[in-house]
Amino acid sequence: MPENSLQNFAGIEVALKTLRGVLISEEGAALESCEARYEPDDLIKAVSEMTAELQKRGNINVVGLAIPGLVNREADRVLVSTGLPFTARAHIHSDLMEATGLKFELENDANAAAYGEYKAGAGRNTRDMFYIGIGDAIGGAIILDGKLWTGALGCAGEIGHITIDTEGAECVCGNTGCLETIASGPNIVRRARERLNRDNTSSLSRLAMQDTFTAADLALEANNGDDFSVMMLERTGVSIGIAVASMINLLSIERIILGGAVMEAGDLLLTPIINEARKRSFQQCFDATHIVAAELGAEGVAIGAALLARDAQLVTM
Repeated sequence: MPENSLQNFAGIEVALKTLRGVLISEEGAALESCEARYEPDDLIKAVSEMTAELQKRGNINVVGLAIPGLVNREADRVLVSTGLPFTARAHIHSDLMEATGLKFELENDANAAAYGEYKAGAGRNTRDMFYIGIGDAIGGAIILDGKLWTGALGCAGEIGHITIDTEGAECVCGNTGCLETIASGPNIVRRARERLNRDNTSSLSRLAMQDTFTAADLALEANNGDDFSVMMLERTGVSIGIAVASMINLLSIERIILGGAVMEAGDLLLTPIINEARKRSFQQCFDATHIVAAELGAEGVAIGAALLARDAQLVTM
């Protein structure tokens, strides 16, 4: 157990039915981590309990809370979140401050992940970068000149809702054919099931009939040489690569970092992304951009939230 410090900071990621928490020192060293399940209606209680657990392991100055959805950090408000019930998000900032007696910094989960990678992961030694998180949903975040660029309401970077297929599936945002409807984990599974209904020769056919079938299962079979799984990842990578090319042409950014659970497929997904981005972006802009996988893994969002809380606190001191 680490010694108590006067300057420790916590970061908590709110994922689908799961909370991930970390405790870091003022220098950014990870001291402890934890994970817990929660029910949406009990979110305030669950975050408070995780905060108390982390507080046992070291004094906490500020908690960074990373939320799936649109967050206006300046106003401490969750604007939109399909992952949280309204009762949880309406007064989440004040409710948590009251429940814990601690200061909370709210942030979008992709922004938090981007900040973590920028400070301690694949974005080190850059000034400008774009982060794409590919998991149950798809989010993005922009760092320009070393600072998160969040736009007028804190909503910038939502690459998951760039239209890729105008005739595609309806998205939770109300649009159709968004990147998220193609390349998020649940939609990769949906697309795989639809194809397997027509072609049951893949080793995935048995798995696909199970309710627990996930994009991770597809990645595992692809790594084991299943041709169908490899094809699905390649086609997913093409769609992501189209969106990446748009970001390259728009921003001519120094580095693009791809993270999230779906990127656990590794080069089977990263390679087609890079190849498609090369085809669809200006050559000079592509050559100046490095496209890489994230480094911080499953705790990246929580680490970034903690680092954001730390830096926001230190600025005000």
